Amino acid sequence: MPLPTFPRFTPVSDHAVLVEFSESLTPEVQDRVRDLDAALALHPLTGLLEAVPGHVALLVRFEPLVTDHATVAAGLRQLLETPPPVRGPGRMHQVPVCYDADLAPDLAEIALRCGMETDAVIAAHLAAEYRVAIYGFAPGYAYLSGVPEGLHLPRKTSARRGVAAGSVIIAGGQCLITTLTMPTGWWILGQSPLRVLQDDPDRPFLFDIGDRVQFHRISRGAFDRGAA
Repeated sequence: MPLPTFPRFTPVSDHAVLVEFSESLTPEVQDRVRDLDAALALHPLTGLLEAVPGHVALLVRFEPLVTDHATVAAGLRQLLETPPPVRGPGRMHQVPVCYDADLAPDLAEIALRCGMETDAVIAAHLAAEYRVAIYGFAPGYAYLSGVPEGLHLPRKTSARRGVAAGSVIIAGGQCLITTLTMPTGWWILGQSPLRVLQDDPDRPFLFDIGDRVQFHRISRGAFDRGAA
């Protein structure tokens, strides 16, 4: 039996509805997720606890003693039929990155697997414009879409341990600036002195969903000084 067309509303446990907009990540799909998330913030449904944006879906958690799946799904459909909230294109962030070999331990392997010179890998990474799609996995882990197709690589088969905070890593079509020292199976392309985690309880993350990011190259000296 064929699945219904998108958007698709799926009950999750007894306290959530998953709204899926597509099986493929595109800027248009990301916009639809953001629009519904913003609409819920402006017009929260009765019993709403939390809305959690994903790449192609929005998870809507509710209080099951107050409402139910059918009522929440009906409210979400109504919100989707109204004009989306007006929003800007998102802020542009210029992020410094150093590609020196000891800060980019996978750069040579990335070049080999992509059939490119290391300078071409760096140039491609710098030329792209990225978009903050979601936060997930660890505090401040902002998943950036927009990695050039020529740099798409699957995750490694095993993780590297002790990867430093600030590492610029890629896998598939996504890029990320790590915020904690921890293992990763992504490819380490460089390192940035920028810190995504902020010492501000009202604004703990530097980026907002929908913001744009461009990387610019800095020298090792500038990196050691923490220059932006």
